[in-house]
Amino acid sequence: MTDRTDVLGVGFDSVTMEEALERAMTLMEEPGAKWMVTPNPEIVWTCRENEKLKKAVEGASLVLPDGIGVVYGAKILGRPLKAKVGGADFAAKLLGIMGQKGKKVFLLGSKPGVAEAAADKMRELYPGLIVCGVNDGYFKDSGPVVEKINEAAPDFLMVCLGAPKQEEWMLDNAPALNVRLMAGLGGTLDVFAGTAKRAPQWMLRLNLEWLYRLCKQPSRIGRMMKLPAFLLAVIAQRLRKG
Repeated sequence: MTDRTDVLGVGFDSVTMEEALERAMTLMEEPGAKWMVTPNPEIVWTCRENEKLKKAVEGASLVLPDGIGVVYGAKILGRPLKAKVGGADFAAKLLGIMGQKGKKVFLLGSKPGVAEAAADKMRELYPGLIVCGVNDGYFKDSGPVVEKINEAAPDFLMVCLGAPKQEEWMLDNAPALNVRLMAGLGGTLDVFAGTAKRAPQWMLRLNLEWLYRLCKQPSRIGRMMKLPAFLLAVIAQRLRKG
């Protein structure tokens, strides 16, 4: 998808959840290792100072707006996106479709034991889904990990190493990987494993997941301060363009 909505230099695909899922399933049928990313305002802001991260995002086959701040930013700029497409929700729905089609997923990331617990939960939730391998995120050499993934030959690789590490890892290793599609999905494995909880449904409906995370982890305040800076930069960009 080439016609993207620019928000502070990061191009987003304007898609609904259903369109994103359809696009992902199509990418799984095409040869070659491709990757997708789900930037929130913090990642957009980091792209301004991290050239490798920006290159990884630009090279992605699908760029989904994971954060209401991105959606607000696009609206302020006069180029509204169709919807917020959160990474965790997207992954859950995609795995459900993959289960119906008997496709294979490999889980990469988080602490030792978490991917295994996530795999057990996925098998319970999505009968027919083949979890063909797991590996924790505490590795120094990518070589053996790439070999392990290639031997499993997954249709979908969940790369949950946290930003910007996961995006940079996909950029670096795509040429050597025997996968169809991979996605940087942060703490999604912890959610499946039950080691991390998402906000209550009412907070999700009101787009207040950021507030829930802040209450759970007050140390995130430094990271959260990037959101007002992000929105101020968006307003400044809009004013410059009139």
